[in-house]
Amino acid sequence: MPSRAPRIFISAGEPSGDQHAARVAEALRRRWPDATIDAFGGPALRAAGATVRFPMEAYTVIGFFEVLAKLPAHIRLYRSVVRDFRAGRYDLLVAVDYPGFNIRLAEAARRSGVRSLYYIAPQLWAWRPERARRFAGATDRVAVILPFEPEFFGRVGVRAEFVGHPLVEHPPPARAQARVTLGLHENDRVLAIFPGSRNQEIARLWPVFRTAAQRLLQDGACTRVVIAGTAGREYPGSGTMLVHQGDGATVLASADAALVKSGTTTLEAALADTPMVVAYRVHPLTAAIARRLMTVPWISLVNLVAGRAVVPEVVQGAANGDTLAGLVRPLLADGDATRAQHAALAEVRARLGTPGAATRVAAMAEELLAA
Repeated sequence: MPSRAPRIFISAGEPSGDQHAARVAEALRRRWPDATIDAFGGPALRAAGATVRFPMEAYTVIGFFEVLAKLPAHIRLYRSVVRDFRAGRYDLLVAVDYPGFNIRLAEAARRSGVRSLYYIAPQLWAWRPERARRFAGATDRVAVILPFEPEFFGRVGVRAEFVGHPLVEHPPPARAQARVTLGLHENDRVLAIFPGSRNQEIARLWPVFRTAAQRLLQDGACTRVVIAGTAGREYPGSGTMLVHQGDGATVLASADAALVKSGTTTLEAALADTPMVVAYRVHPLTAAIARRLMTVPWISLVNLVAGRAVVPEVVQGAANGDTLAGLVRPLLADGDATRAQHAALAEVRARLGTPGAATRVAAMAEELLAA
């Protein structure tokens, strides 16, 4: 390790990565109070005491054409940081998620003799396993957040360590408190629905989720429906359903069962011990391509972590209102299906690790700097 305080560059190009990177910056600062910690990031990293040389707000956009418009700015950012690597300004790169940019930056760090640590690896195991070899050549160490990832990356020569999932740092509220927050009665039979946050997700999932919820309300399987809403989005036909645009964890904690899109929400539901049905719909052409490229048997992270199908998954045309209602209905009845999911979700929670992921990432950084 250098005799002086280390000089570290953290790269996190979007909001969730900024949050995760901020906790790492805090853990690094506890180890080295005098360390130089510069960043490509946002307000969370800034609040954690990092010097944000490149504010991510100037680079982060949504939409294909908007991304194209920002390419020149990303190229200038890349070249600027690479010049710093070559000039010896930094001892270590900590790259957080954002793989399209960060893998290239890690490759440049290696060429410049700068050690690199990647936190929250790209999901190459699901789509592009052949790219894992390129990833192996780009990074010195990888801190992964899913328990099956070390084995996958180890097969291609990546030294990956499971540090625990960041979600476990923030346990959901108790059900009683969540219901008070949402204005629900303790005896309500509550269905939570998560139709996604992106416009295309909502356009494809909301109509069928709404139909399923209406079926369940009509036959008395549930008495209340809470929609995890996104600010600025509309949910036509929601009727008496409650649209909550706050913390999604509160919505899950309040529910007896949930109908959710695939993604991190499935792990959040597992942490809340909320039985669920997972659904997803995309453009038919996208689905056809996905079927050819996917290398894993499930779309939901909760099933991938469990290593078996513990929650139902329904995709494309099969994800219609009647089918979804039929799958959710037994989960609202406290029968065998509900008990089986509760038992399986307990296994998933155990596999997600314990709090302290950022501290473990900082320890890996110290090992790299000492090597």
